[in-house]
Formats: sequence, structure tokens, C-alpha cells
Amino acid sequence: MRLRKLVLPICIVVLFACAKSKVEIYPERTAPAKPSVEAPPAKSTDKPAPVPSPSKPSPGQPPVKSAPVEPPRITKPSVKPYSKTVSEWKSYQDLVQWMETEFSFDEERFKKYQGTLAPPRTPEETFKLRSGIYYDVTIFAKETLNRIKPTYQAKITILVIRPNSANHYFCTFQDGGSIFVMDYGTPYKETTGTYGPFKSLAEVKGFYEKYFPVKGRIEAISYLP
Repeated sequence: MRLRKLVLPICIVVLFACAKSKVEIYPERTAPAKPSVEAPPAKSTDKPAPVPSPSKPSPGQPPVKSAPVEPPRITKPSVKPYSKTVSEWKSYQDLVQWMETEFSFDEERFKKYQGTLAPPRTPEETFKLRSGIYYDVTIFAKETLNRIKPTYQAKITILVIRPNSANHYFCTFQDGGSIFVMDYGTPYKETTGTYGPFKSLAEVKGFYEKYFPVKGRIEAISYLP
């Protein structure tokens, strides 16, 4: 009886020892990821990128020349046309001022047609060229004066010179009941300019007889139609 009591507990212990033990396996814990260490940014040198130096020419080749720099173009102020300019003039004094400051006697043209009557230029041509000789200037002055003020009654006037001398042409006009002479188409300084007042053509003739240096006798003076 006593032995039985001892066997029973021993069997129970053996039974538990032989039974398969169940081991619970827990999932493996992963170690927390370490923060990635970024490479430090490159230090700025604060220097601009180097400019490549110009390539040297190969031996035997001429150096490359840079394109020439053109100087700035200077635009000349536009010149008003003849009709526009004359429309702004108020008296013969405006024409006198233009002749004194802008006009020049054309010596080459004078030599070319000396002793003959040159083909006359239009007032527009004379104004544009700013030069001319006797008949050019006479036509120009007549047209311009009559445009400024028709009461000037500007006319082409001719001196008939004899013997063996070419006739001389100039412009005469009236102002205040007197006659004035406008003569810029001659190489002779003695009579170049605007003169007056004269009471008649006879006085104008006497003026030229006294100051005009051309050899010969002034046979007559008259208006051309």
C-alpha cells in the first residue's frame, strides 16, 4: 500500500517529463534603422567659372581679327523743301539772310558757261544746291520774292554790255515805291548783294556803270518779259 502511494506520484512526474514541451516563439525584433548620414555639401569658393582663354592660331595661320566696330551714325537734320521754307518767310529780308548765309557762287559753273547763257536751273534746284550763277540766281530770286509778297513785282533785269561782253542778269523788285536790286549770281564782289532804294532803272544803270568791273559800256538796261 505504501509502495503504491510512492509509484503513483513517480509515474505522474515521468508522464510530464515525456510529454512534448510547446515553446512559443515570438517574432524577432528588428533594430531601429539608423539615420543615414548625408555627405556634407561642397564648400562654395565664391569664384566665377573661369573664362576659357582664346585659342592660339596654328603655326602659319594669321591671327583671327575681331569684327570692326562701326561708329554710330549721325543723322543729319532733314532740310525743309523749297515751297515749305518760302511759305514761312515774311519779307525780302528773309531771302537776303538766306542768300548771305546759305548760298555760294558756283565758280566752276561760271567758268564752264562764261560768255554764254547757261541752261537755267529751277528755283527748287538752286535752293537744294545752295549755289548757282547769274541766271540761276535771278530766276530763283524772282520766283521767291513773288511768292513771299506779290506786291514786290520782282522781275528779271538785264544789262546789255558792249562791245564783246556777255550780258548780265539780276533781279529787281519794288518796295515802298522804290526799286531794289538783288544780285548774287556774279563773281564780282563790288556788286554782289542787295542794293537800294533807287528811283528808276536809270539810277540802277548808273550804279552798275560806277561799280561793275566788267570792261565795256553798259548800252542798255531793261526788264525781261
